[in-house]
Amino acid sequence: MASCSIFIPAYNAARTLPEVVARFPDELWGRLVAVHVIDDGSTDDTQAVVKALAAEHPKLHVTPHRPNRGYGFTVREGIRRCVEAGGDYIVCLHADGQYPPEKIAQFTDHMAERGLDLLQGSRHKDGTALAGGMPRYKWLAGRMLTWLENRAFGLAMTDYHSGFMLYSRKAAQGLPFDRLSGYFEFDLEVIACARARGLAIGELGIPTRYAGEASHLGPIRYGLRCLRVMARYRLGRYDP
Repeated sequence: MASCSIFIPAYNAARTLPEVVARFPDELWGRLVAVHVIDDGSTDDTQAVVKALAAEHPKLHVTPHRPNRGYGFTVREGIRRCVEAGGDYIVCLHADGQYPPEKIAQFTDHMAERGLDLLQGSRHKDGTALAGGMPRYKWLAGRMLTWLENRAFGLAMTDYHSGFMLYSRKAAQGLPFDRLSGYFEFDLEVIACARARGLAIGELGIPTRYAGEASHLGPIRYGLRCLRVMARYRLGRYDP
């Protein structure tokens, strides 16, 4: 049975975090080494909420960033904390409830069975995106970017942008995270680096769940940055 550590990037997540943690199945708690909430400069009661949850779940910890540093820096810190904590796999689980903690045990088992180093949850693989409330413009833009990304990276994935990412310990210890962006294209750069190093990358379908969560991602800026990642990959900028 594979063990894991989870990190949760959090910004003003006091309202949503309790529900996310409540959705952890008992089986998952049994596999968990630690859960690190990386509070990226929240101005609400995120830290107090995490401390209250930790009283019930001692594996839960909070790391504050002051001031807000951005998504990539927060994920980098979460990976570092989870590597230190231990576990066979490291999981990025967002604080807004979009991604399924109920699937984590299944995903880590799939990684162990297939020998995968990166596993991303796909909102498009099982056709759940539009039915789950994804805005149509995001669905269309995502499909267009994915078409380009598959050609750039030589893969056949259906979703590069969900943010629900699992790492093997090998990937978490070996990829050059400090060289990657502090912005939201960090996850795509992780895939580019892993692909350049011949690591095994896969995806599994996840349910799509949009419930009016606040988004801090500028879609045009993000799309342009993704195009830059593809160009940099083709130029060999992510090679070892």
